[in-house]
Amino acid sequence: MSLSSTGRNARVTVFAPRIEELLRTHRGADLFRLERDTVGVAGADLLDGLLRARPATPEERPTFKPVLGRQIGRTDASALMQAVSSDVRAALRKPLDETDDLTGRWPHAPHVHLRDLVFGRESLRFRILVDRKLELTPKLTWMAVAAGTAMLGKPGTEIPLSHLAARVMEADSYADRRYAMYLYRRVAAPICFTVAALVTNAVWLGSPFDDDVPNRDILWETLRLLPPSWNILRVASPEFHALDDRIGVRDDILMLPLLSHRDPRLWDAPDEFRPQRWAELDPESHPGYLPFGHANERCWGRHMVLPLAERLLDIVRRDGLVVSPDQTVGKVELDGLLEVSGVRMVRR
Repeated sequence: MSLSSTGRNARVTVFAPRIEELLRTHRGADLFRLERDTVGVAGADLLDGLLRARPATPEERPTFKPVLGRQIGRTDASALMQAVSSDVRAALRKPLDETDDLTGRWPHAPHVHLRDLVFGRESLRFRILVDRKLELTPKLTWMAVAAGTAMLGKPGTEIPLSHLAARVMEADSYADRRYAMYLYRRVAAPICFTVAALVTNAVWLGSPFDDDVPNRDILWETLRLLPPSWNILRVASPEFHALDDRIGVRDDILMLPLLSHRDPRLWDAPDEFRPQRWAELDPESHPGYLPFGHANERCWGRHMVLPLAERLLDIVRRDGLVVSPDQTVGKVELDGLLEVSGVRMVRR
């Protein structure tokens, strides 16, 4: 268990056994063996060196790794990024709706809100691709992709398509449309998943927030304690053995910002939620701080995730939303993103 406190409330975060073991056994260590052919790395200097050693391969990029053996080239990746960026910018230009109600169970409530805000109330073939239930198994995702691809005709014009969905409808053949539908899932879903997880973690760690603490500092601190993307995988490569001979030539590497973000060598009071610390710290250069990857290869969604998360925090603060006083224990499962599940949000 990990206790995080703002000074006014104390909530206990219960991690999945594997995460708890990592925190208990390896925090403060630079390198350690996890499996026969896998080493874990959490030392700030070694993380920096490994991530500079070589760029990520296509297979190591979760969003743009190959689909059914088909490589996602720079042209496709760039076009997808431009499309979803346009949708996010349009969403951020919308005024806050006074009727928005984010009470209820999180992260489900903010996820649905984000889906409708960014991608609109599109037809079922697209809406289902952003559904959280598809995370249960890849088979569900492919079933949804196949069903959406097989639907005949184009959606009606009464509900405008998002820029991302419009790209799908431009595909000519069944194979190209299936490919485009799957990429819609790959690009649209992580936006909703990540932002919903991040803001859920933030309210769990710190609500109610002090009025004088900026949203961005709340998010930096949340990303330190509960980073939704908590590990970075690199497959075995000769560059890594050359950098540190403790890494075997056949060793895969699991880099763990989860641990470096709580390393007592790098942080004062590493287990405490202190967003005020970011008034003096630089998130771009602080050693071991990698919420969106390394400086030379940042996550593509960073400039969308943070503004959308700030917008949700604006609603939380406007409406006086807090974690239900009856809920003092939150569970973090090991099923993808690092997030506190089943948080009950109420009006203060």
